[in-house]
Amino acid sequence: MATRRAISRAATRIQHARATVPTVHSVKRTRTFVTAHQPRPARQSALICKRQEDAHQQTRNYASSAGVSKTQLYDFHVSKGGKMVPFGGFLMPLQYSDLSIVDSHHWTREKASIFDVSHMLQHELTGPGAANFLASITPSSPKTTKPFHSGLSALLHPTGGIVDDTIITNLSSGWKERYYFVTNAGCRDKDLAFIQDSIHKWREDGQNGEIQWTTFTDYGLVALQGPLSAEILKSLKPTTAEKEPFSVDELHFGQCKYLHLADIDQPCLVSRGGYTGEDGFEISVPSSSSGANNTLKLTEALLQAGGESKVRLAGLGARDSLRLEAGMCLYGHDIDDTTTPVEAGLSWIIAKDRREAGGFNGSDTILSQLKSKKDGGSGVTRRRVGLIINDKAPAREGATITNEDGEEIGTITSGCPSPTLGKNIAMGYIKSGMHKAGTEVSVVVRNKARKATVSKMPFVPSKYWKGLSAGL
Repeated sequence: MATRRAISRAATRIQHARATVPTVHSVKRTRTFVTAHQPRPARQSALICKRQEDAHQQTRNYASSAGVSKTQLYDFHVSKGGKMVPFGGFLMPLQYSDLSIVDSHHWTREKASIFDVSHMLQHELTGPGAANFLASITPSSPKTTKPFHSGLSALLHPTGGIVDDTIITNLSSGWKERYYFVTNAGCRDKDLAFIQDSIHKWREDGQNGEIQWTTFTDYGLVALQGPLSAEILKSLKPTTAEKEPFSVDELHFGQCKYLHLADIDQPCLVSRGGYTGEDGFEISVPSSSSGANNTLKLTEALLQAGGESKVRLAGLGARDSLRLEAGMCLYGHDIDDTTTPVEAGLSWIIAKDRREAGGFNGSDTILSQLKSKKDGGSGVTRRRVGLIINDKAPAREGATITNEDGEEIGTITSGCPSPTLGKNIAMGYIKSGMHKAGTEVSVVVRNKARKATVSKMPFVPSKYWKGLSAGL
């Protein structure tokens, strides 16, 4: 019961701005085309807006004077009892009337849930300069990523700070370079400005290779997550772009494929992965030339395929507790413009071939941080860690972490009761040297120091699908 009350309080904070929701407008399709050899286009107010001044206001300042948008599933959410709240510039479901947030969390871990993530912005970069351009603003190695494989990355400032985290997918075929990536809704304005400015600099520096940048604001994005996800997707009898039958068992974590689903008039890009730590899929749904709501069509087909005993709708509340158990960062909280990948425990996103060559935004700072001072580098003074709070009171964002002498050594960035573990968990930044798993610290909650233990993440083991032989 204490866990339910604590999550309910968190849910209340999530919707704190809903009383001042401005006029709602529907999502429209916008495409921006920029090449390295063409004059820079004028910024369109619908696409490139004023930069947000404070990264900490981007994700959980749910109402905005700029207006709130709807995804393709808004009316559907309302009809299904969705409790709608402003989030990242969109009205999104916090939860649904049939399940509490805790019950929805458990349902996802045990069965399957459908999340509407259409508020996130989908991008595409094409042209002979696409890979080199991406390599200049991220620590990834786009050219060495296998076709139809994806990986976590980060858009980086020249300082090494994280503009946003993103998943980059190589969709190149033969000689044609093509990359698909998804960015956070709360960072939309600054991401668009950052990419636009980066392309402009790329051109001014005389870099070779034409670039075409496209954003798909009318595409849907649906996440099917949980151990029954594959079974449910198989029920739709997916076929390839060539209309050949395809088993999703062939699709491993981090891989993707264009598949025809639910009689949608165009193939969907189906990627195996997600933001919960469970097996699952993220499905990019193209808009229909006939005006049909393809995202709604797919969502209804998935619900019908699984039935109420296997699959339910889930909202932001469950998504947040699931991702925290999985040890995944939430931008604007666990990472921001001031955080480098090394500090954030994301050194693994820096491709091996980039660790020597560098050449990406912030590489001098970041590569120096990879080495300790005794090895000729700078190291880091803080590190992101997981924490188990050994107390009934959950630690929330902003809570102070102290050592045994009561000295401040860090700050909590995310925290909640873990429905799976029945414990209070958190992540935050802590002074280097105190970051090793098992280190005993305290977290100040309600003016009282509560015992806590530094923990490895994820808190709950990941269950990504890596093939039938992966566990043998």
